[in-house]
Amino acid sequence: MSNSWSVGARSVARWAICLACALAIGTESLACGGPGRPVNLPAPVEATTLGVGDELEVRIAGEDKLPTVFVVAPDGTIDLPFVNRMKIDGLEPQEVAAKVRDGLISGQFLTNPSVSVIIKSYNSKRIEIIGEVKKPGSLPLEPGMTLLRAISLAGGFTSVADKSVTIRRKVKGAVKKATVDVTQIIDNKIDDVPLQSGDTINVDQTIL
Repeated sequence: MSNSWSVGARSVARWAICLACALAIGTESLACGGPGRPVNLPAPVEATTLGVGDELEVRIAGEDKLPTVFVVAPDGTIDLPFVNRMKIDGLEPQEVAAKVRDGLISGQFLTNPSVSVIIKSYNSKRIEIIGEVKKPGSLPLEPGMTLLRAISLAGGFTSVADKSVTIRRKVKGAVKKATVDVTQIIDNKIDDVPLQSGDTINVDQTIL
């Protein structure tokens, strides 16, 4: 009998701990130990097409002496060695690589070139961070950018910042928002939040 009661007590205790864990993380699940996610914040839509101001690295195998880093000009072009000015606004990185390769072949500069394109910064795609950070304003969206990275680029929190921040995201014409406790991300209690172009992060002043 005592063993039966002991097992039952442990089960109740485990359920209570899991419930407390879920409430602390702010998720709708009662599973302990799993990563949380902000409620009502849809997954980011990754936009990888190039636009004006974006910085990219174009590498041609075996041509190490050529310039490799380019910025998309206001007319949506980059000026490449051999193939000269090329319109890339609205293209995906792999489409740019294919277009450069075709230009090298059609111009008879190389017969079978290997071209790779790496995005260094999406200056045409930006997020906004406002409120109690040291450098509020607009930030270019980096590939794989997260909430912690954005706060870091904004100089970090001020001394009066509330660590529970609000993220607003446009989804199909509507604005979704979620409050995220940054200290829980730092403590590995919930996952860092990936961002998308157009997100706004609001850092309020803490209430004393």
